Amino acid sequence: MSYAAPITDMRFALEACANLWSLRDRYPDLDEDLLAAILEGAGALAAETLAPLNRTGDKARVSLANDAVTAAPGFREAYEAFKAGGWQGLAADPVYGGQGLPRAVALAVMETVHAANMSFGLLPMLTLGAIEAIEQHGAPDQKQLYLEKLISGEWSGTMNLTEPQAGSDVGALTTKATPQADGAYAITGQKIFITWGEHDLAPNIIHLVLARIEGAPVGSKGISLFIVPKFRDADGSRNAVRCIGLEEKMGIHASPTCTMAFEGATGWLIGAENKGLAAMFTMMNAARLNVGMEGVAVAEAAYQKALAYAKERKQGGALIIEHPDVRRMLLTARAKIQAGRAICYACAVAADGGDKAMEDLLTPIAKSWCTDLGVEAASLGVQVHGGMGFVEEGGAAQFYRDARITPIYEGTNGIQAIDLYGRKLLGDRGHTMGRFIAEAEVSHVPALKAAAGHLRDATDYMLAAKREDALAGASAYLTLAGDVIGAVLLARGVRAEGADEEQKALFDFYAATVLTRAPAHVAATKAGAAHLYSSALRGFAS
Repeated sequence: MSYAAPITDMRFALEACANLWSLRDRYPDLDEDLLAAILEGAGALAAETLAPLNRTGDKARVSLANDAVTAAPGFREAYEAFKAGGWQGLAADPVYGGQGLPRAVALAVMETVHAANMSFGLLPMLTLGAIEAIEQHGAPDQKQLYLEKLISGEWSGTMNLTEPQAGSDVGALTTKATPQADGAYAITGQKIFITWGEHDLAPNIIHLVLARIEGAPVGSKGISLFIVPKFRDADGSRNAVRCIGLEEKMGIHASPTCTMAFEGATGWLIGAENKGLAAMFTMMNAARLNVGMEGVAVAEAAYQKALAYAKERKQGGALIIEHPDVRRMLLTARAKIQAGRAICYACAVAADGGDKAMEDLLTPIAKSWCTDLGVEAASLGVQVHGGMGFVEEGGAAQFYRDARITPIYEGTNGIQAIDLYGRKLLGDRGHTMGRFIAEAEVSHVPALKAAAGHLRDATDYMLAAKREDALAGASAYLTLAGDVIGAVLLARGVRAEGADEEQKALFDFYAATVLTRAPAHVAATKAGAAHLYSSALRGFAS
């Protein structure tokens, strides 16, 4: 499948909408020329090396034999090219071989990787989470031992959180850690849905594993985090961890989703005992933003394919791109992709700039709004293709299949809505959300001003509502917040000096179509919980 990195759109979202250059003092080595070279290089890797493997990898899949997973053909060579380019360590600490660039730039690079080949992109994405966790929570000797090889891409990393009986309730995990005389721990248990948990692209895989030390408190307060390498550090011998199964999935067929068995495997504690959740959320928040970027990326790939098809397919004597409804679908995807791209980049710029409140607010919105966008845009891509979209030969179906996991990954989108309400909105009584509302309220665009009023109304309701009523409306509220914040960021961009007419026209379309849905989202936000638990709903009785 062909893909061309939309560098003009990416730079508009990164520079004009997300205000990348506010970081100049923190990152003096980054300038316009370097940014252009990075994005062009990443785009070339994505287009020439990764995109051609997207369809072939989907068809070939991965295989498991004798506890070893073999990647799809071509993936080993592609990973070597990714590693040789130094792409894994763009934002990592230079002390350990990283390039020390802003996270926002690294995120933009990962957009091109995910758009070209989401199955491949999941491998470096999980390694990024492991790098951040060890950078922030690891002991000096752990940093020295692991970071250089992870940052170079020589080794890869994973997150081992989920268990069969626990799902999103990590506090219910049963994997145990038994202290050993040498200070290590014996890790015993089973983890499921472990992305790239076993493969043959790197000589060692560094698993970060949640487990409970014997005697620790029950629930989330008794969870610790451990480093469990596939091969032990001291002598290079194989550790007692293995893949015992691969999931047969709807999509991302070239990414192994593993069931991992830890059978007394040697592991080392990261951070303090029973403080594993803090380290886990370091990985989780990094992954949530990256998964949001995946949603944008797959949406972009699906849009590009649909646009190319619409420009060559004739119906009724005309190319279908001339049909109003086809143009509506394509413009809806394009406009929302640009808004989602701006949301993700702005979240990364906030992290780079130390605006913790803004990073915290935008993370669940980036993850949820942008992954819903990925599914929507991929579905629209199928629709543009018509009947050819519903058959695998047409190529549009894979984007839909691949995108559908993203609203589930790293805390479902319902969990993101709960987080937005319970931790972020209540946490600062709507102050950070108010920054966006205030900016929108002074806009000269009537639709944006009106939508800002609706978001303020909904925010006031969420802050005052009973918890069960607020939770019933949380997903609708997140959608409204994403719609408005995306518009605020796009409005910044089109006001910037040198903004071109196409970006202005795209914003006008967004304002006229997406923002006008705000009253319906407010109504859904305020609907309350009573109708969900009506006694007349007999089939829903427990």
